[in-house]
Amino acid sequence: MRKPALCLISLVLVLSVSACSRSPRSNFYTLVPQALPPGQALSAAAPSVSVGPVTIPEVVDRPQIVLRVAENRVEVLESHRWAEPLKSEIPRLMAQDLGRMLGSSRVSSYGQSAGADATYRVLVDIARLEAVPGEAATVQALWTVRRGSARIKGESLVRQKVSGPGYDQLVSACSRALAGVSSDIAKAIQADAAALP
Repeated sequence: MRKPALCLISLVLVLSVSACSRSPRSNFYTLVPQALPPGQALSAAAPSVSVGPVTIPEVVDRPQIVLRVAENRVEVLESHRWAEPLKSEIPRLMAQDLGRMLGSSRVSSYGQSAGADATYRVLVDIARLEAVPGEAATVQALWTVRRGSARIKGESLVRQKVSGPGYDQLVSACSRALAGVSSDIAKAIQADAAALP
């Protein structure tokens, strides 16, 4: 009688310990490029562009999503993470957005050999990348567009409201805010290309 009771107690203890040691399930998020406008096709005749390097603040350069919860306080979400490092995902996202905005099939991100002989090189320094739950995502960036020895410098400050509750909507707002920066860069490239002889 005593032996089965001890076995039962041991089994309960093992199950309790294993239940406590399970880590919470992680959710992984990616940034999504803006959709190609209806009827628009990408052309190889449009400007060739290479995006990068892109620098980001160290406070958000981590696998976890970081939320701004007060003026001087952030929260690092252990169970809500980026699927890949932002320092590689953001240049790729911006290259995709710029390709769509310029109608160009020749836009690549830094590190890809496809951009080695690009007409335009885009350098971006993201000074601020903030996500406030239930409110907005904000991106502030300084950028430079190079064509040979010519330089076009600009600054973008884009704030996109969150369209609903949850982290999916917050990440979507981050994607749209970064697309706003890409839009400013695309306008600078288009203006420069139009002025060329």
